[in-house]
Amino acid sequence: MIKKNFLISALFLLMAGWSTAVAEDGSRLWLRFNNANTTATITGVKGTALTELQTYWQGGPVVLKRQKGIAKDGYTIKSQDDKTVITATSDAGLLYGAYHLLRLQQTGERCNGLDIKEEPFYDLRILNHWDNPNGTVERGFAGHSIFVNPDPERMKMYARANASVGINGTVLNNVNAKPEALTTESLEKAKAIADQLRPYGIRVYLSINFASPIKVGGLETADPLNAEVVKWWKNKVDEIYKLIPDFGGFLVKANSEGEPGPQDFGRTHADGANMLAGVLKPHKGIVMWRAFVYAPQSPDRANQAYLEFMPLDGQFADNVIIQIKNGPVDFQPREPYSPLFTAMQKTQMMVEFQITQEYLGAANHLVYLAPMWQEFFSFVKPGSLKAMAGVANIGDDTNWCGHHFAQSNWYAFGRLAWNPSLKSEDIADEWLQQTFAPPLSFKSLTNAINLSSAQYPAQYGYPWGILIDMMMSSREACVNYMMPLGIHHIFAGTHHYGPEPWYAPRGLRADWTPPYYHKADSIGLGFDRTLTGSANVKQYPEELCNLYNDINTCPENLLTWFHHVPWDHKMKSGRTFWNELCHKYNDGVYEARRFLTIWDAMQPYIDVQRFEEVQHKLRIQVRDSEWWRDACLLYFQTFSKRPIPSDVEHPVHNLDEMMKFRIPITMYENPESGYTK
Repeated sequence: MIKKNFLISALFLLMAGWSTAVAEDGSRLWLRFNNANTTATITGVKGTALTELQTYWQGGPVVLKRQKGIAKDGYTIKSQDDKTVITATSDAGLLYGAYHLLRLQQTGERCNGLDIKEEPFYDLRILNHWDNPNGTVERGFAGHSIFVNPDPERMKMYARANASVGINGTVLNNVNAKPEALTTESLEKAKAIADQLRPYGIRVYLSINFASPIKVGGLETADPLNAEVVKWWKNKVDEIYKLIPDFGGFLVKANSEGEPGPQDFGRTHADGANMLAGVLKPHKGIVMWRAFVYAPQSPDRANQAYLEFMPLDGQFADNVIIQIKNGPVDFQPREPYSPLFTAMQKTQMMVEFQITQEYLGAANHLVYLAPMWQEFFSFVKPGSLKAMAGVANIGDDTNWCGHHFAQSNWYAFGRLAWNPSLKSEDIADEWLQQTFAPPLSFKSLTNAINLSSAQYPAQYGYPWGILIDMMMSSREACVNYMMPLGIHHIFAGTHHYGPEPWYAPRGLRADWTPPYYHKADSIGLGFDRTLTGSANVKQYPEELCNLYNDINTCPENLLTWFHHVPWDHKMKSGRTFWNELCHKYNDGVYEARRFLTIWDAMQPYIDVQRFEEVQHKLRIQVRDSEWWRDACLLYFQTFSKRPIPSDVEHPVHNLDEMMKFRIPITMYENPESGYTK
């Protein structure tokens, strides 16, 4: 009883101290370690793993050992006698084991009696940075590039954060690459970054411009079958490896959105990729060749990648990996998976996820993306892929990602790249415990005093259970208030932040306008991709083709993706399609409001600075959700000619006002400027 009363007293003292704690700015991410217990002895293999444990480990003796027979980057952690022994084949494996042990410490888990064996599911776990030479970041919402004039301490923290979740590669520059990325001056800067990341097991890669032999090398052509072009690339690759011996290879965006590529010279994607693969292979480098291609004349942009790459299946070299976006259009809040993933059988593939929230409220909206990525893996088996890449959401903002909760997506990407079978809610719990919990874990206290589930609901305890629920609900809420029931790509024309389903300037190519995708008319709403439409369903396996092709069996969350749905089509709820659409938009708004209410209740448990900054963003999210609902329903109502149901909150503006509303583009690019409607 004395022990229990002491723990309860400690608990309430701790709770009371949270709201008055020293403000935190988010710069430490989830690595909020206390300094080490100076009596602990850390022995064995010298290196970064040893340094991290000597600096931050609070427990008993730890021994680091190398041992053959463990998978690359894998490790074991075992409690032996009075010591914890971490064993791995490589320095990187020892480092990942050290971070696993520190994660157990931070989340209040048991650190004795351990018998852990871990190995990564993918050998390549890569961040793609869309950073430009001038320091801007394309689709970046957290300030400028960390790689232009890099700060050594910032780079060290970046490396530690990546290594702590198992990320082992980074592409330093934008896929819309400038030829200057391959100049000697630029390569020397890349070398300096590589030297800083190497101790943490991270290799650097570069995006390249396919026309570099012309623009940098002064040749008259970049034809991949031209001998002089091949020689130029060989010499350039040799130069790179002299500077960066462990250079990873190239990421290539070619013949897409105006970027140069082999098709400019009458060659195929395979011709271009294989030429580069040939000059990289002696150095054990790889080519990641993006399948994001679409042509303005295509009647259905969703069909394009399949049409260009399927005829080439089996023609790519063994060090080429085709990098495919998770969906067939462009990182939408909800898409079906890209059919290339199940169609290509003879080609190495990797999935490209987008961590930065280009289409999900930038860094203003709280949207936890792990459930979206696991939805993808429910269709595409992880074993069919060679690697995972994620478009980074990192900039030089103090909190790295523009929104404190956006850090969770960086964290979740790394954890899922290591193990795609991890549960989204468990990853959220890990991240919350490490990011917001005080040094003495709330979870360990509640477990110790056995508080009832009535007082602390959900398996994770209060407040984490409620915050996990909020995070797990956030992606579906965003889909509902933006584009429910399969609607897609109806964003504002000059950026991808707010709604403009009406945007269609004269002379602009059709597939850059929302009406191309939603096709609203007096009959209904949606893109007909059935066998009698664009036949996109035919690119999927027969079972899914049949499922998607029938409006009565197509999953309702993808209904308008595959069908032009009549306004009075009866939904599973018993409502008409129009009424269901209205309710979905309304549900999204109510969820955004609920998130703000939940966060307001967290004030006693969160440090002042981060509480107020997240609260500010959640208020923006609520207003944005109302903007989306009102603009979309008022616009689509001009086609449906049906009333908004009485049990749905009605818009407070009229459509003319909605259509005149604009946000300054600088505020979209920099959410920290505090844009408000």
